[in-house]
Amino acid sequence: MGTTSTAEHGTGSGPADGSGTGSGPADGSGTGSGPADGSGTGTGGRLSRAVRSPLGWMLTGVLGVGLVAGLTADGPGPVPALGAVVAVAVYRVVMRRVAHRSTPEIARRGAGREALRGGAVGLAFVLVSALLITVLGGYSFSWAGNGFLPVVFAAVAVQAGAAVTEELMFRGLALQALEQLWGSRVAVAVSGLFFGLTHLFAPGATPWSALAIALEAGVMLGAAFLWRRNIWFVVGLHFAWNTTEQLLGVPVSGHTPVGLFTVDVHGSSLLTGGGFGMETSILPVVIGVLLAIAMFVRARRSGGLRSGPRAKG
Repeated sequence: MGTTSTAEHGTGSGPADGSGTGSGPADGSGTGSGPADGSGTGTGGRLSRAVRSPLGWMLTGVLGVGLVAGLTADGPGPVPALGAVVAVAVYRVVMRRVAHRSTPEIARRGAGREALRGGAVGLAFVLVSALLITVLGGYSFSWAGNGFLPVVFAAVAVQAGAAVTEELMFRGLALQALEQLWGSRVAVAVSGLFFGLTHLFAPGATPWSALAIALEAGVMLGAAFLWRRNIWFVVGLHFAWNTTEQLLGVPVSGHTPVGLFTVDVHGSSLLTGGGFGMETSILPVVIGVLLAIAMFVRARRSGGLRSGPRAKG
């Protein structure tokens, strides 16, 4: 998917073709002020190559998008959603200017359609999981009376910001960078594991909650990206998942939201997820893994899986 960056000509004292009489030899192999191709062993050359490498532009992008998320995630009103817009701009700059890659995965054309498709998958995933838990006696719901529009507006703004920034970091940057190094399967496994580990900082997190999120969310969202090769599809899935949980009043990763309903939890935490939320219920974990397998199959059939390194930096 990516394209290798073109070599930059050096700005040392010798001409660009290395044939002049500058301080370095004509073949660029000496220790002068810099080889003609800009790939010398000086600090600047090493730093430039490191930043342009897959891990370099991944870390650069994650820091940039993460900074935007940190500054806007808890902001009032539409601030989290506006932060998502800024995060997309940061992502585009890093991918084009640092990684020297095009960004078809965030193309505007078809973005709405892909987001709706992903949203439908996320909505169905949560509703089916909640219904099964309720039928088995784990949940009972009652109207919260918190007001309809204020609750919906707040949920949409917060979850839009979270979905966009997290998907840009984990699927847009981490997965694609790791895919260049080790191929699609390893990239999904590693990025999914890190996605689960980041949730260890959530209230009430346990090793099981991290593993559950890595499997049902990290791996499934990674498989969804490989299938569609579109950030907006996984953003829609992620957004619908979290927003539906919040509006139902079900705890989301250890946080009890202000929703349209309140939920009473009964029985085993293996069934209900307990106070941490539905993510640690065994039912959505199984459903998420099955969805991930189906998406991997579709990705393989459509040529979305890649094996081995494809390009350097």
